[in-house]
Amino acid sequence: MEITLFDLESGKKATIKRLDGGVEFQKKLTSLNIRIGKTIRKITAQPLHGPIVIEIDNTEAAIGINMAKKIVVVPLETE
Repeated sequence: MEITLFDLESGKKATIKRLDGGVEFQKKLTSLNIRIGKTIRKITAQPLHGPIVIEIDNTEAAIGINMAKKIVVVPLETE
């Protein structure tokens, strides 16, 4: 089942399946080490349209909700 990172529950892990954005969007994600096939964990979503805090390769980063809506993931069943 594919969902967006925005829709993933906080604290859950998922595998990145697809990045739905243009070249500049993909360059930005690459600079954050967000790539197809990587495992990502959504730590928290800040209220009032604030950033979403993620963990990838033991590194935390914050991304905007519009970016999170363009990152398609497959939730991992076991953690």
